[in-house]
Amino acid sequence: MTDHSEQISTPRRSVLQWAAAAPLLALPTLARGQTNAAPANADGFKPRVGQEGKDVIWVPTPDTLVERMLQMAMVGPNDFVVDLGSGDGKIAIAAARDFKARALGVEFNPQMVALSRQAAAQAGVTDKVRFEEGDIFKVDFTQASVVTMYLLPALNLKLRPQLLAMRPGTRIVSHQFTMGSWEPDDSSSVEDRPGYLWIVPAPVAGTWTLTSRGPDGETEARLAFSQSFQKVSGRVRMGDLNAGMRMVRLAGDRLDFELMDQRGQLRMYDGRVRGDRIEGRTLAANGAVGSFVANRVGPVLPIETVRD
Repeated sequence: MTDHSEQISTPRRSVLQWAAAAPLLALPTLARGQTNAAPANADGFKPRVGQEGKDVIWVPTPDTLVERMLQMAMVGPNDFVVDLGSGDGKIAIAAARDFKARALGVEFNPQMVALSRQAAAQAGVTDKVRFEEGDIFKVDFTQASVVTMYLLPALNLKLRPQLLAMRPGTRIVSHQFTMGSWEPDDSSSVEDRPGYLWIVPAPVAGTWTLTSRGPDGETEARLAFSQSFQKVSGRVRMGDLNAGMRMVRLAGDRLDFELMDQRGQLRMYDGRVRGDRIEGRTLAANGAVGSFVANRVGPVLPIETVRD
């Protein structure tokens, strides 16, 4: 089931508004809606729906879902898209041809690789896309900003630790199958075929020291975050005050949260995670704007706190 086949600013929300201040399905079901089946290559090889691969069978993704998956990932000219199990190369070629991205397709079957290279030449995108024969569990795809795939649930789970270790903000798009307890950030269905999007979250679990500065002076605090994938909760300690945070939201390397400070002032924090440091701005309910810096105390804790 291979063929499916600039860092982005992730949309975010805030209560005070900054702007104002599955199991494997049967083959006939999987094949429903397929479009533009791959042609034969120069050696006469033509892929067959259901043909066996290393870990999966080959079933093409409809062109309409290919387009939607790349739209969900907000693919653009600054992206490097890696398609794991690229089959006849449909997704990688579409990323290059229609979204002007660089792309790499990784496929175990050498005949499919040859077919993909032929299709890329016919589409006029050999300067932007390449195809490699290889094992998706051995290839290095850490430089990708977008990863696409159409694999079985067990394979998704096997890849999950490697995907979670990628650069925060990396977008992962999957046709048909999910990532277990790592819930998607977005989903779409085209021709009754689902696509799912995940944004790799930054590791923020643990303790941080916070210094915020604004018109009313400087505030010191200690933050404690708990994290399970992109879901985060937190508490803040300011002097004798120990309080929960409100509206904590992590999207890639962007972290938003709200808290009531020791003066009874509700403040919003809008930051970007950079390793062991978070920097950003603050906005108080009275309109006062400031800045903040938080530094990690102790080791980086795991993102993946739920095991499937």
